[in-house]
Amino acid sequence: MKGYEPRSSSSCAACKLLKRRCTPNCIFAPYFRSDERKKFTKVHKVFGASNVSKILIEVPEEQREDTVNSLAYEAEERLKDPVYGCIGSIALLQRKMVELQHDLAIAKDRLARVHAAAATSTMLSSADILHAHVSLPPFPDFPTCNDFNDDMFCQSSSSSQSFGRHEMVDDFSEIPYMF
Repeated sequence: MKGYEPRSSSSCAACKLLKRRCTPNCIFAPYFRSDERKKFTKVHKVFGASNVSKILIEVPEEQREDTVNSLAYEAEERLKDPVYGCIGSIALLQRKMVELQHDLAIAKDRLARVHAAAATSTMLSSADILHAHVSLPPFPDFPTCNDFNDDMFCQSSSSSQSFGRHEMVDDFSEIPYMF
């Protein structure tokens, strides 16, 4: 087992927190070393020692370390955000991904315009092409800052101007960014 600490006279973090004697066949000892008290405290607070023990018994031994790491991560996220836990972090990352895909679509559109203009070798300057209006692809509606009390969702944008889903944008500096 990776990270397994050979048993010494000290108890594992779980047995220390639960104030019980750590036995040689303690289910927690290989995964909650004596110096990882905070890790077990968070897992215990969210899931309970009895439930964690039941989960570890049901999981094959080669998957237990990953299971404990998952439980520890979920417990930490659940303590930060009791309502959404990990799902809140996932939703935030998905939103950022959609915004980046939107920005990429704008950049590809501008690049296509530059290539098209170069191919036809018109008299337009590259500055005129870059400042031409770009039609934005559909952008999904997200909750506004008023819907959340979390500062992570409500950081100030780089522009005081707001844009609708299908409005024209002249320059990248006019596109509001949430992060």
